[in-house]
Amino acid sequence: MFQEPDGRENLSLILSEVLHDIGVNERIVMRQRRGLLLKENMNNISHRLTDLNKTYYHLGSQSEGTTTIGLHSDFDILMCHHVANIIQDWSEWEHDKLNYLMIQDENTTPGYCFLQLLRHDEPLPATVIPDEHHITDRRGRILYKNTVINDFLEGADQQHGPSIAEQGQPGLCDRDMVLALPL
Repeated sequence: MFQEPDGRENLSLILSEVLHDIGVNERIVMRQRRGLLLKENMNNISHRLTDLNKTYYHLGSQSEGTTTIGLHSDFDILMCHHVANIIQDWSEWEHDKLNYLMIQDENTTPGYCFLQLLRHDEPLPATVIPDEHHITDRRGRILYKNTVINDFLEGADQQHGPSIAEQGQPGLCDRDMVLALPL
């Protein structure tokens, strides 16, 4: 008669052995995690030293150490650009800064928000569209458009929804990068 618990245990042991043989074990996973975290920290320190107001966060299987050699897994990166003060309440508005008010209403897709441009000299909505990355909605609010991603696209890059897909050059991995503003 088939004994399910023993079958699962045997399958688990076999899978664990196969994973170990191809280099997926705790030691290798921890080495990959530490290596990518070190790379992330070095990049962020160099950006701070050169006054680039952005922070990179490595996500996905590469940073988790769960990719295997030969699968050519891409790097998933969240680039947080520290150029604006995103607020949820008017009391968080800051003088002489680029301020946006986060808006979530019935027209907002779950997981997203609208960003309304505010004046830099007093806590009021902006009334002048500053550039091509802003638009006036039907309520008269000046909103930030997601077309700013186009400024980050280079010749070989492609836009996939909110991310930029960078094709790896020989010897380098592909990268998927999502741009973000901190809240």
